[in-house]
Amino acid sequence: MTPLVQIDPPRPRLPEWARRGETHFESLNTLKRELRARNLHTVCESARCPNIHECFHRGAATFMILGNLCTRGCGFCSVPKGNPRIHDMRLDPNEPANVARMAAEMKLRYIVITSVNRDDLADGGSAHFAETVREVRRALPAARVEVLTPDFDGNLEAVARVLDAGPDVFNHNMETVPRLYRRVRPQADYRQSLEVLEFGRHHRPDVMTKSGFMVGLGETPEEVAQLLRDLRESDVDVATIGQYLQPTRRNLRVAGYVAPERFDEYRDLGLSLGFKMVFSGPLVRSSYMADLVSEQAARA
Repeated sequence: MTPLVQIDPPRPRLPEWARRGETHFESLNTLKRELRARNLHTVCESARCPNIHECFHRGAATFMILGNLCTRGCGFCSVPKGNPRIHDMRLDPNEPANVARMAAEMKLRYIVITSVNRDDLADGGSAHFAETVREVRRALPAARVEVLTPDFDGNLEAVARVLDAGPDVFNHNMETVPRLYRRVRPQADYRQSLEVLEFGRHHRPDVMTKSGFMVGLGETPEEVAQLLRDLRESDVDVATIGQYLQPTRRNLRVAGYVAPERFDEYRDLGLSLGFKMVFSGPLVRSSYMADLVSEQAARA
């Protein structure tokens, strides 16, 4: 008897409205060279963001600290993974000052700092994160600073350490609905991420809170609505919603492409729930146009 062969379903075709058109290779290559000269990384490159040409062209970048190897294996993410017992994952003591110098040379008015997960470190890398914020503050006292942090494995002292360094915006991404966490974020916990956001709001009520998630991973509209309600119950100010795009063949496949009209519905629902700002669209990413999103939310 001929054995049955498992045939994967065809991959959904990328629609035109989810494609990024204009490219700026000169701006991209110039900024990459400057970053490498300082041993710096951006999540724009490591996560293969579709907006990288636009953002680098306008002189914007999201600095990724704590190295370029993550200790977690999220199914959606293309950031390199590493085992601390195998790889040399020591922190670069010059990284906070180098980020600040680069931001100053770029004359940034708005700086976004994120990081890989460092579950191998006792404090999750929070002291290094906080020092980076302080260095940027010293170099650019008039600039606004947004931090996009990991969950620090639920260590709220680590969260407080970053918040006390003085960011203007505290961002922690939910990424997806709870039903899909085991597949999308197997080493994270939905409720724990909500607790991180809620703690951020109560610990520093003067700091704007923000969270983002992806659609197209197999969630239902009802689950998205509940996620938005959960974020508002945690007193989050700003939500970002974007289409998941498979960055490499090793990552999760796209379950489906969400039409622009549905993104508009999610935005309208979020605003009706009381968010100050909901940035929702196929190519929206958590740090994309972060300066403009923050300004609009502050005016709301």
